[in-house]
Amino acid sequence: MSNPSTVPASVAMLRVLEAWGVKHVFGYPGGSFNSTMSALEKEKERIDYIQVRHEQVGALAAAADAKLTGKIAVTFGSAGPGATNLLTGLYDAREDHAPVLALVGQVPHTNMNYNFFQEFDENPMFADVSVYCRTVMTPESLPYVVDKAIREAYKYRGVAVVIIPNDFGFAEIPDVPYKSTSPSDNKPAPQPQATDEEVDQVLALLKKAKRPVFHVGRGIREGGDRLIELSKKLQIPIIMTGLAKGLIDESYEGNIGFVNRAGSKSANEIIDIADLVIAIGADFPFANNVYTRHDFTFVQVDNDDAQFGRHHYLDLGIWSDATGFVEKMLARSEAAAPSNFFKAAVLDNNNWKDYLKKLTDRETDPLQYEQVYRELNKIANPETVVALDVGNNTVDTLRFMDIKPTNKWVISALFASMGAGIPGAIAAQLSYPDRQVVSISGDGAFSMVMQDLITEKKYHLPILNIVTSNTTLGFIRDEQADIPSMHDYSGIDLEDQDFAMIANGMGIEAATVTKSSELPAAFAKAAEVMASGRPFVLNAKITMKRGFAVEALKVKIVDGKIEETIDPAFNANQAETHITTLPDFFEHYEGEDVLKPLQYFLDEAGVTLD
Repeated sequence: MSNPSTVPASVAMLRVLEAWGVKHVFGYPGGSFNSTMSALEKEKERIDYIQVRHEQVGALAAAADAKLTGKIAVTFGSAGPGATNLLTGLYDAREDHAPVLALVGQVPHTNMNYNFFQEFDENPMFADVSVYCRTVMTPESLPYVVDKAIREAYKYRGVAVVIIPNDFGFAEIPDVPYKSTSPSDNKPAPQPQATDEEVDQVLALLKKAKRPVFHVGRGIREGGDRLIELSKKLQIPIIMTGLAKGLIDESYEGNIGFVNRAGSKSANEIIDIADLVIAIGADFPFANNVYTRHDFTFVQVDNDDAQFGRHHYLDLGIWSDATGFVEKMLARSEAAAPSNFFKAAVLDNNNWKDYLKKLTDRETDPLQYEQVYRELNKIANPETVVALDVGNNTVDTLRFMDIKPTNKWVISALFASMGAGIPGAIAAQLSYPDRQVVSISGDGAFSMVMQDLITEKKYHLPILNIVTSNTTLGFIRDEQADIPSMHDYSGIDLEDQDFAMIANGMGIEAATVTKSSELPAAFAKAAEVMASGRPFVLNAKITMKRGFAVEALKVKIVDGKIEETIDPAFNANQAETHITTLPDFFEHYEGEDVLKPLQYFLDEAGVTLD
């Protein structure tokens, strides 16, 4: 038998990636990674190398890619600082359960443990962030370890790290198939299903409840329409976690929005008087801010039973796929009579929508953020992908952006890393080249990664980059406004920058907008530039206005009536005007002619409380 032909180990490794369907990898070269760079040059017809300008951007882009597509995404960094720069993006992937492979450079194995330049023990550094972390021990094992890493990343929906001594990648190894891919990899994983008995237990709890709500997360996936059917049938209002946006039609009257700081007045009020909360496929990290405000019966439905009781003590846990649970509830339930509580929730939410419409429909000079979203909604389409950065734009997007089930959007959700907007947009445009892609960032987040606008230009990515610029870290400013011991704001002022001029310096077209009347022309110009295959920067210079602080509302039942007050901490910073009454609070937010307290809607719907 003749000896098989050979291939560089790094090339064999890339062929494993190709077998798993990887189309591109994000990274920045370094001397300890040159064997893989050499392989990328050899395999350039089959896999694209995307050169970012900072390893953190590459890791955040890979995390976003995995979240958007559900498929393995790949990033890399060289030994030393290249490796450490990956960590923020990898932690983002870990927290949002995204399958990401990180390839990490290491000095040649002959120099390891000699305190060589940029050589250090990388395994401990990646141990916490990863579900799988290995240093390759032989050239022959390199493609095998990478194949195994991908399987582990998929299995545990997390980060797999492979550390590669540079010389191993150059070594010739037998040119044989190292991949383990098979058609069965495309089979959907089996999901746990609720039993008849479990569903009947929930239905029994519903018969006793007077004010039930669904609290639904992204686990509902494609089951949003079925959940709406169940909501109508059982007369139960739907409250969403932020990550469920776009999965449940927001035009449905029983969908009353989100809770906590980014949410609606109506959802926050209604959950505060609910006596039964049925959480379905929901990972709600702010539960300690919301669920602890009053007592209620709690049912949790999750396809991962390790999550039971994570956010609230459990009255009933059901190990089940979210949509499967909804289907079983539909099959085993009888239609409920019209509910006054459901009617009150709808009235409350319609009032909130009227308030948002008032803010959106007006013209403003100086520019306010609502008008930016109004114009963005006009040019967006059902296929638009939104890469959202962290900060007040999170609140504003949840409240004002129209996102349908056909849209996609991505954010650094649970890790909440600033600077994720541009990397997310780069990933989105590469994986969905025929879709419109928009990144939305504040000036603080944008300035962390704006060097990678040049990456958009280099790879001809027609991304609309919106910067809401107000020279402050708005999200933190709003938090400091509610600290009674502070006499003023601290550390949140940002030096102003001309982001349009910075973009122009990179050869990217841009516009600066300071009042709402300028928005239509700016968005029209952006659409024209994007249609020609080029990125665009829209620098929207908005005010520092704080959005309606739903977290300041305090609701409780006292003697059969709602007592709705303002948290004493609201605007307690001595630099602000302290507000103590509900009418003054509504007036402060220009809602005195629209907004009503919760008791008003309960009375309208004929709800009695005990």
